[in-house]
Amino acid sequence: MAMAQTAGRTGRGMTREEKKVIFASSLGTVFEWYDFYLYGSLAAFIGATFFTQYPEATRNIFALLAFAAGFLVRPFGALVFGRIGDLVGRKYTFLVTILIMGLSTFLVGILPGAATWGIAAPVILIALRMLQGLALGGEYGGAATYVAEHAPDDRRGYYTSWIQTTATLGLFLSLIVILIVQSWLGKEAFAAWGWRVPFILSFVLLGISVWIRLSLSESPTFQRMKEEGKGSKAPLSEAFGQWKNAKIALLALFGLTAGQAVVWYSGQFYALFFLQNVLKVDAYSVNIMIAIALALGSIFFVVFGWLSDKIGRKPIIMAGLALAIVTYFPLFKALTWAANPALATAQQNTRATVTAAPGDCKFQFNPVGTAKFTTSCDIATSFLTKNSVPYDVVTTAAPGTAATVKIGKETVESYDAVAAGDQAKAKDGAFSKAVNIALHDGGYPLVRAAAKVADQKLDAFVTANPELKLDAAAIRGGEKTAVPAAQAVKDKLITQEEAGSAADVTVYSVPAAGAFSMVADPAAVNWPMVIGILFILVLYVTMVYGPIAAILVEMFPTRIRYTGMSLPYHIGNGWFGGLLPATVFALSAAKGDIYYGLWYPIVFAAMSLIIGTLFVKDTLGTDLNAKD
Repeated sequence: MAMAQTAGRTGRGMTREEKKVIFASSLGTVFEWYDFYLYGSLAAFIGATFFTQYPEATRNIFALLAFAAGFLVRPFGALVFGRIGDLVGRKYTFLVTILIMGLSTFLVGILPGAATWGIAAPVILIALRMLQGLALGGEYGGAATYVAEHAPDDRRGYYTSWIQTTATLGLFLSLIVILIVQSWLGKEAFAAWGWRVPFILSFVLLGISVWIRLSLSESPTFQRMKEEGKGSKAPLSEAFGQWKNAKIALLALFGLTAGQAVVWYSGQFYALFFLQNVLKVDAYSVNIMIAIALALGSIFFVVFGWLSDKIGRKPIIMAGLALAIVTYFPLFKALTWAANPALATAQQNTRATVTAAPGDCKFQFNPVGTAKFTTSCDIATSFLTKNSVPYDVVTTAAPGTAATVKIGKETVESYDAVAAGDQAKAKDGAFSKAVNIALHDGGYPLVRAAAKVADQKLDAFVTANPELKLDAAAIRGGEKTAVPAAQAVKDKLITQEEAGSAADVTVYSVPAAGAFSMVADPAAVNWPMVIGILFILVLYVTMVYGPIAAILVEMFPTRIRYTGMSLPYHIGNGWFGGLLPATVFALSAAKGDIYYGLWYPIVFAAMSLIIGTLFVKDTLGTDLNAKD
């Protein structure tokens, strides 16, 4: 009860108990975000373990479902644990959430792959990912509410801003652990089994967090409300079934958290995706760049939280939204020139034209991987988008004809995957190769890997690649390797029929004759400029996110606070933020512009800026004890 007397006072320093509350709540939440982000950072290795046993369509569905599941179920976690938190208490509820998160993450680390458990492995993985999302849906609201109800009225923005650092610090921690383990084990061992180590380490973090949290007392504001018999008996119906409270939740969602979410996701996660998948910078370098930017920017969560105690929460959040709206296009374009100047130059000089029949091009929005885009236009535009090539779509082709891609003087015909049937794979290879050659000739930074060719297929390979001007006799006279026939069949260098009864197969390595890949030249990457731009993006994140916990907590009465604030927060961040990658890709593919997808965060940031400015009241100075 001693703590009950501290809440609500103003003009004093932080007590030892309050420091403990902030440290314990923040530390646990850092670990929860660490667990949650590991999947995104290690998705490629997880996919190789759990999904490669299945056909490509099935594999893609599982991979995207597992990624999306954690985001989509977060609001349901907010409802379940928010209700428990308002009925039972803040402390015990987020003890439960961290146990669920920690155990789910640990189990991912020891879960056998599809090669051992078959279809059960990806099904269990998706279930564990959903448990992570449910736990996170309950954790954040509990931690933010718990800290806010311990804080003095005039320092609540500063106190809760420590909770706001946890998402970024969790991402930072996950990147650092991955980099350390990868450097320690090496790339091959990390890919084979080392990716599991960061997941298994979460068990240690779980133990530390639970031990610290068990020593905490219940929130003084909640305890006082319970002693006075003012607690809610039906938090869900009271929070969302009564218009006076439902209206607050709607304003919180559309006037604050939706905009905050897209700025937050763009500045931290999409920036990472953009560098790695659009600009083709190697993953190791991207992780280091993001980690440095996060390390430099994270303190500003606390700075803006502190500032919100001086000038208000709303002005800082609205300013962050406005800056993002105005500067996203120039910042991401500058990022392209800094990270991959060769790609930026090629985009400026060489643009593709896709000519298709009317109705052949679809809007490729596919958030959970269940839709299939198989028309000749969709195949062409998807390929160009994934390779960061700008293009125009012209729908003047005759109905029923395949789309074509024109790059410079070269025109390549696409194909319809359904109509191609068993020939789809061969047609895809021919289409990809022809387009890549045209792009390479157009100045795009494409490199071609070495090709391993069995002696039985060498003559056909030379004939199929006239652009390389190869000499079969010269290749046979050069270096060669004897590979066991069984291994050559397994590596798909030859078929079993071609191997015949031979024990070994002669294999040649032909330089620059294999698969194409778009790359960013490491020597051309401007590290200071890239990190500087990433820092600016992170700064916007700190502006919209640093004060958000304080304003959300202060908007709702104590009896339904956990439930009321959690749902709009997690709908905003789980759905508006979680849908950003799929939406950005669909928009970019529709327009043929790698930057066009930025309209998604800009539009929703603008929506929150307008609604927030007009209808959301600043909550600075709110007495939480008076909001019962």
